[in-house]
Amino acid sequence: MKILITGANGQLGTELRRCLAEGRTEIGVLPVKLQRATVLATDVDTLDITNRHEVAAFVRHHAPDAIISCAAFTNVDGCEVNREAAYAVNAVGARNLAMAAEEIGAKLVHVSTDYVFSGDAAEPVWEYEMPAPQSVYGKTKLLGEQYVQQFCTHYFIVRTAWLYGYAGNNFVKTMMRLAKQNGSVTVVNDQLGSPTNAADLAHEILNLLVTKEYGVYHCTGEGICSWYDFASEIIRLAGIPAQVKPCTTAEFIANANKKIAPRPAYSALENAMLNATIGNEMRSWKDALACFFEHYKPEE
Repeated sequence: MKILITGANGQLGTELRRCLAEGRTEIGVLPVKLQRATVLATDVDTLDITNRHEVAAFVRHHAPDAIISCAAFTNVDGCEVNREAAYAVNAVGARNLAMAAEEIGAKLVHVSTDYVFSGDAAEPVWEYEMPAPQSVYGKTKLLGEQYVQQFCTHYFIVRTAWLYGYAGNNFVKTMMRLAKQNGSVTVVNDQLGSPTNAADLAHEILNLLVTKEYGVYHCTGEGICSWYDFASEIIRLAGIPAQVKPCTTAEFIANANKKIAPRPAYSALENAMLNATIGNEMRSWKDALACFFEHYKPEE
């Protein structure tokens, strides 16, 4: 099987490449169809997904069986001040990949986000709930989802949240860095969600890829916590002698020195479609985080 990965140098793209190279994920062995898969790894320096003609030519030439789209403008605050770039990558880029996949009959996995919802739910959000994004990031990602549905037949839209991994920058690494530098971190305690290990997300994506169970999926770690709870567990597992202090979102915004995009107060998603199809093997967020620290090697 030949697989094109966009955004291949990010935390999810890197994890997908590692799993495909090793023939397994942290959760289990990959399906037989993915053993010895050919991987075309691209990032912004080798494929501009905002250019429809470049994407079409690249996909036509390499003819992958599947495309996993990890490329995105994920700087939530940056999207608010650079709407054109957010729109180009998150919406138009998704459209271009969907059209290219459709032209050659390839499957498309499009990675999306909890930010497509309003964040005012009181219980985990199912796939059937109506999106109502509050930020430019969420709005452009939702339009990307809609373009995938409009222009591609064989798609998996996979929404995730609070993602962290071994590669790239993320909340886990930021908390460790700030805790070591300052001896304490202050984290909001009134935003709830489900931390997701990129290793778990990669496992589910790759197992979906060999099926025809097309549709919209939620794929996050099991269990719900606040960012403060998440940070407290990170500092505990890292063994850093630092204090974790709670604050409200209002207090955080008041003390910020830049424009802060709206964040969902409640981001927990229900992995209902996984349960209904291939099975939900996402680990509890605490177990997945503990596994992360067992394998994580800090950068020098």
